[in-house]
Amino acid sequence: EAKGSKASIQRLADVISAYFVPVVIGVSIVTFATWYFFGPAPAFIYAMLNAVAVLIIACPCALGLATPTAIMVGTGKGAENGVLIKGGESLEMAHRISTIVFDKTGTITKGHPEVVAIIPKEPFSAEELLFYAASAERHSEHPLGEAILKKAAALNLSLVEPEAFQAKKGRGIKTQVDGQNVLVGNFKFMDENKIDTNSISQPAARLASEGKTPVLVAVNNQLAGLIAIADPLKETSPPALKKLKKMGLKLMMLTGDNSRTATAIARQVGLDGVEAELLPADKVAVIKKLQQQGLKVGMVGDGINDAPALAQADVGIALGSGTDIAIEASDITLIRDDLWGVAHALELSQKTIRTIKQNLFWAFFYNTIGIPIAAGVLYPFFGLLLNPILASAAMAFSSVSVVSNSLRLRRLKLKKEVN
Repeated sequence: EAKGSKASIQRLADVISAYFVPVVIGVSIVTFATWYFFGPAPAFIYAMLNAVAVLIIACPCALGLATPTAIMVGTGKGAENGVLIKGGESLEMAHRISTIVFDKTGTITKGHPEVVAIIPKEPFSAEELLFYAASAERHSEHPLGEAILKKAAALNLSLVEPEAFQAKKGRGIKTQVDGQNVLVGNFKFMDENKIDTNSISQPAARLASEGKTPVLVAVNNQLAGLIAIADPLKETSPPALKKLKKMGLKLMMLTGDNSRTATAIARQVGLDGVEAELLPADKVAVIKKLQQQGLKVGMVGDGINDAPALAQADVGIALGSGTDIAIEASDITLIRDDLWGVAHALELSQKTIRTIKQNLFWAFFYNTIGIPIAAGVLYPFFGLLLNPILASAAMAFSSVSVVSNSLRLRRLKLKKEVN
């Protein structure tokens, strides 16, 4: 379906062909009449041969082949390199992108966070703090919750089933563990529930500045402590993002994580801007705001909470390791779990659109030069006429040249290096 879909530049070629064909037929009729009434004898033979030569050499095959051949080769080349492009429209739009926004967890980072510090507050011990947090997160699908559960399993803690479980999107969870009311979440969530966090704010700020995510735990409306979770960067993220910067793109990060952690990660990989503590709807709002400024926006993500933003972006790019709904909402899917695919997709789009423009130029060039010659414009000066057989060879050559130019894309090397 992707290979058969039409980019808008192809529709331009269709519109041009719609005008081109009747104009050529008109030129052929005028050529016939001119040679019939003003040409040498036998007038009908000269008129017919030249009129037919005009029709043959002007056959818009090259125009029709200019776009689909390049798109077929481009999408095939993308697939070879782990970049699945859903259609010609997506391939064309990708080269217009000026700003790319990234999710953090699982996109720039590995998405496999680990507990790196446990800071309890009296009268709670580190083991009690982890017990309440892990029991509360027992049915959570959030990566941070999974990290807490993994740590509890490593310490062989016996967990209990949480009751009255409530998930507050973008903030945390509220539940009952062993008869105690437990809150697990960020500072905003604690503030909403009137939990005093002053005693933990300084170590939390320090951890966040190091790129670690602080998760707060409260038991019966009393702060129990903090669990710090680190999600390491993918090794490929810094060089891939550097490559995108060299391509002249503005890079941003949109994340639900706290602002200090997000800023630290953004600083490590050299992003131009960061928006943190966002809900899924907030990510969509940020992308809409960028689009209202006239920017063409690409969104890269992998999670359920990224799907609305992927759909809103001009080009949504999903990691193949992400959720099905993120992949469904995107325009481009990266089979490999790294950001080099984003650079490859944009580079491939730029080269494909350049090839399409070259194809259209040569298609018009052949017709612009060939039609007057076929009509006999050289005859009064040099006595030369274009035989219809030669006209058909020239027409075929124009089509072959367009296809050959498209096939040059097969030699394109998409490298994982910063030039």
